[in-house]
Amino acid sequence: MNNHVSSKPSTMKLKHTINPILLYFIHFIISLYTILTYIPFYFFSESRKEKSNKIKAKAINSKPESAYRSVNSLDALASVLYPGCDTLDKVFVYAKNKFKNKSLLGTREILNEEDEVQPNGKIFKKVILGNYNWLSYEDVFVRAFNFGNGLQLLGQKPKTNIAIFCETRAEWMIAAQACFMYNFQLVTLYATLGGPAIVHGLNETEVTNIITSKELLQTKLKDIVSLVPRLRHIITVDGKPPSWSEFPKGVIVHTMAAVQALGAKASMENQTHSKPLPSDVAVIMYTSGSTGLPKGVMISHSNIIAGITGMAERIPGLGEEDVYIGYLPLAHVLELSAELVCLSHGCRIGYSSPQTLADQSSKIKKGSKGDTSMLKPTLMAAVPEIMDRIYKNVMNKVNEMSSFQRNLFILAYNYKMEQISKGRSTPLCDSFVFRKVRSLLGGNIRILLCGGAPLSATTQRFMNICFCCPVGQGYGLTESAGAGTITEVWDYNTGRVGAPLVCCEIKLKNWEEGGYFNTDKPHPRGEILIGGQNVTMGYYKNEAKTNADFFEDENGQRWLCTGDIGEFDPDGCLKIIDRKKDLVKLQAGEYVSLGKVEAALKNLPLIDNICAYANSYHSYVIGFVVPNQKELTELARKKGLEGTWEELCNSCEMENEVLKVLSEAAISASLEKFEIPVKIRLSPEPWTPETGLVTDAFKLKRKELKTHYQADIERMYGRK
Repeated sequence: MNNHVSSKPSTMKLKHTINPILLYFIHFIISLYTILTYIPFYFFSESRKEKSNKIKAKAINSKPESAYRSVNSLDALASVLYPGCDTLDKVFVYAKNKFKNKSLLGTREILNEEDEVQPNGKIFKKVILGNYNWLSYEDVFVRAFNFGNGLQLLGQKPKTNIAIFCETRAEWMIAAQACFMYNFQLVTLYATLGGPAIVHGLNETEVTNIITSKELLQTKLKDIVSLVPRLRHIITVDGKPPSWSEFPKGVIVHTMAAVQALGAKASMENQTHSKPLPSDVAVIMYTSGSTGLPKGVMISHSNIIAGITGMAERIPGLGEEDVYIGYLPLAHVLELSAELVCLSHGCRIGYSSPQTLADQSSKIKKGSKGDTSMLKPTLMAAVPEIMDRIYKNVMNKVNEMSSFQRNLFILAYNYKMEQISKGRSTPLCDSFVFRKVRSLLGGNIRILLCGGAPLSATTQRFMNICFCCPVGQGYGLTESAGAGTITEVWDYNTGRVGAPLVCCEIKLKNWEEGGYFNTDKPHPRGEILIGGQNVTMGYYKNEAKTNADFFEDENGQRWLCTGDIGEFDPDGCLKIIDRKKDLVKLQAGEYVSLGKVEAALKNLPLIDNICAYANSYHSYVIGFVVPNQKELTELARKKGLEGTWEELCNSCEMENEVLKVLSEAAISASLEKFEIPVKIRLSPEPWTPETGLVTDAFKLKRKELKTHYQADIERMYGRK
C-alpha cells in the first residue's frame, strides 16, 4: 500500500506545444549552454547529487527491530542546545546575552482598515499595513520578565496552569517566555477551536487565568466564559475590549500592558520567583486532533530543548542573517518549535497571518504590499495545504499566459527539473524565468520547511524549481515535541521525510493486520516508533491513552507509538506510506488506505480538497470533494451545464463528470480498482478550521466529516 509518488523527472514534466523543428533548435542551444556551464561547475562545486547519495542514518545493530539513528548521533543522542542550558528560560537568557541589541520580534503597523464591497454583495475587510516595528532580544526579555512578575501578583503560582488562546503574534511569544521563566504551565489552545473544545480544555486544566486578544474575547470567549467557573482573570494582549458589562461576576479583564506595568513596579522590590527544572511541564498543548475532543499533551522543558536541538542541526548556516516569517498557529508544535529554534540562534521573527501573507492575500488591499514583500524572509514553514494552494495559483497563472510565455516557462521548468535530478544548479533560469514566482514569497527564501501532513511529490518538486530553494519535509508529532525527521537541504528526492534527527531514534514495529513487517525486502516497513528525550510525558489526565501510546524500554528510554506506517530507504531516510487509522477493510476483504487514495487525487487542478470514505459493510469507496470553482465552472461550460455554484455542486451530472476525471487520475496513479471512488459528493463550501471539518494544520477530521455528510453517505451507499 505504498503511496509514494515517483520522483523521476520524466513523470513530473509539464507538456508544451512547440513546433518540433523549433524545439530541436532550442534543445541544441540548451545543450550547448549546459556543456559550457558544466565545466566550471565540475571543478568548483561538490555535486548536490553526491551529497544526496550519502548515508544519512544507520541501524544501530543488525536485528530487524533495530533503531535507526542519524550518522551524526550514532554514539549518543543530542539533548541540549547549549552547555548548561537545560530549561527554556536558560536558553532565552543565553540568547539575550549573546544577541542583546539585535532585533527579535517584528509586527507590521496597521495604517488603515476599510470595508470593500465585492461584486456578489459580500463585504471583505481590507488592510493597508506599514513597515515592521521591531523589539530587540533585550526588549522581549524585559517585557516577558515583567509580565511574568505581574501574573505572579495576580495569583498565578509556579507549576500551575495558565491558558493562552490567541492568534500568532509577538505578544504570544512574550507571554510564553514569561511562563517559561516563572515556571507556569502554559496551556495552548488553537484560536480556531470550537466552543465545546475550548471549554473542555479550560475546565480540564482548571485554569484561573487566560491570555487572549480583543477579537477572540468578543467572538469566542464571551459566549463561553460562564461555562468556565474557575476563571478569574482575562488578559487581553492588544488593549481593552469595547464592552465590559457582559462578563460574569468575579471575572476581571486586564490588558497585557497593565499587567506588565504591575510587574515592573514590583520587580523594583526584587521579588524572587521559582525557576523550572528540566523535568517540569513547560506546555500542555491541546491538539486539534482529527478525532473527538482535543487531548492535552504534556511537554517538559527537556522535551522541547531536545526537539529544537535536533531541528536546528538540519538547518545549515542558521544565524543572525536569517529572517523567519511566523504565521502558522503558535499553538501548533511545528510553529512553536520553529520560532524557538530561530530565537535561540539570533534570527529575526516577523509576524504575519494567512490573510496578509502575500500581495494577493485576502485582507491586503489591492496595490499594497503583503508581509512577505515587506519582510523578505529567508526561512518559512508551511503545511501542505498552503503549498498546494500556491502551486495551483501559479499554474493557473501559467495557463493564462500567452502561448510564447507559457512554453518558455514550461521549457525552463523541465530543463531545471533535469538539472536538479543531476545535482546541478540553474542560475540563468532562476534569474530570468523564476524570479517573478520567487518574489511571491519575498524573493529571499533559502529554506522552506513543510510539516503537518504528507506533501505531494508534484508540489514539492514545483516549489524546489519555482522558488529556487530546498523544500525540506519534516515528520514529527505533538507527542514527540514536533521532532522526528527532517530532510537534508541538498536532498532533492521527493516523497520522503528524511533521516532521524540527532535528538531521537526511530524503529519499525511489525503490523500484521496491514501486512507491514520490518523484515520486508527490499525495504523494512512497519509502525513508526520514536525514542529519545524529545518524547513527551503523555496526555494530561488521561493515563489510559498515555499507557496505550507511550512506553519505556529496559534502558529507561521513552518511546512513542505513532500509528503511522513507514519504510526506510537504503540511505536511512524514512517514507510515510500509510496510517493505521486510515486503513479500512472492505466487505470483500480488501484493505483500502484512505490516505493513499486522497494523496493520489488531491493534486488535480479540479480538486481543492478530498476525503475518501469506506466502511466494512460495503464493497466500494466513496468520496467528498471540494471542487476548484474556476475549474468546475469551466468543465460545466464545456458540458453545456448551467446554474449557480450551489446548483452545479448539487448536480448529479457534474458529480458524474468529476468522477470520470477522478477515475482517470486514479488509474494513472496505479490505484487498484477497489481503491477508486465509485460515487462522490461535491461540496460548495470549502473546508476550513473554522468549519470544524479540518484541523489547523488542514488535516481531515474524519469523524466530523462523516457526521457532516451522513445523509450523503446513506444516499451513496443506499439506505439500510
